[in-house]
Amino acid sequence: MTDTTEFLWYIPNVVGGGHRGDVQSDGSGSLETLTSHALALEKYGWGGALIGAGWGRPDTFTLATALTARTTTFEPLIAIRPGYWRPANFASAAATLDHLSGGRVRINIVSGQDNLAAYGDSEGDQAQRYGRTKEFMHLLRQLWTETDVTFDGEHFQVRGSTVAPPITARGERKHPRLYFGGASDAAERVSATEADVQLFWGEPRDQIADRIARLKRLSRDLDRNLPPLEFGLRITTLIRDTSAEAWADAEAKVEIMKAANGTDEHRRAPAVGQQRLLDLQSKGEVIDDHLYTTPGKYGGGGAATTWLVGSAEEVASSLRKYRDLGVTHFVLSDTPYLQEIKRQGEQLLPLLRDAPARVSQDQGSLVGAI
Repeated sequence: MTDTTEFLWYIPNVVGGGHRGDVQSDGSGSLETLTSHALALEKYGWGGALIGAGWGRPDTFTLATALTARTTTFEPLIAIRPGYWRPANFASAAATLDHLSGGRVRINIVSGQDNLAAYGDSEGDQAQRYGRTKEFMHLLRQLWTETDVTFDGEHFQVRGSTVAPPITARGERKHPRLYFGGASDAAERVSATEADVQLFWGEPRDQIADRIARLKRLSRDLDRNLPPLEFGLRITTLIRDTSAEAWADAEAKVEIMKAANGTDEHRRAPAVGQQRLLDLQSKGEVIDDHLYTTPGKYGGGGAATTWLVGSAEEVASSLRKYRDLGVTHFVLSDTPYLQEIKRQGEQLLPLLRDAPARVSQDQGSLVGAI
């Protein structure tokens, strides 16, 4: 079996910087600063980076386009929201960037909460929201692989639609990969049928294993007609030269969060996936040896709710165990982002690339490229 794991980072598209403890200055969100991040990712062995989306932040697709134009191998994982984009408009925009960049585009479909009214969108209940997301993903793929597309869905309709320029197939890659997250039953049904990669946040390995098994069953039960679903992990990784240094720095960061935010120990999250992370606090401050749950108590959200903490060897060992479960896409980060691109590129990535995965035959082969 060939090991083909992928490693991406995270680029913060926020005005003024300071995201999750990052450097804060007037130039933090400038093209020059963010280009330096993308160039560092190329230099230190990363495949690319997730660029987040949300109203009140710089436009994700515009930033991704600018960074792609200033790099040669950097692959943006562009977070976008159905409703903010119409599917045909986005299919055309992404096809154009994919053509101009030589096939470097990846897409992360986001269905989480946002300030929808600010850009004229509205959503109904969960069934409506994920129904719209499923149609959006299905229609994107159809527009990227067919011509003269007519589609009559509940949420979207097009007549005689052909995207130009067409997507160029590159080996097994027929179009930009569609990444998708979400832990609710409705979200998992969308992922099992329409996503190329299901992204998980930093849950314990037994929970990830259960979710992988469930998604594979759903893919069979729902008659998925795409290549097998792949799996990814989006998580904060805090490494230092020794385990003691790493834990001292992690605890110091949490103290800063505590001073700024106070305790958030009993908060309830509207998203199922976020609540799963917050609920981990009841299992202890540290799970699976290196998974630190305390940040979620003091305001950490999303990928910053739980952290993998330790020496490079210890964190690499934890990530390899996720890989042995079938996770082949890793989106890592820590702050200061630029400094950690170098540290983790030099210290962590070589340890992950030097050790092959040990996925059992019944889990299927891994796909992708380092």
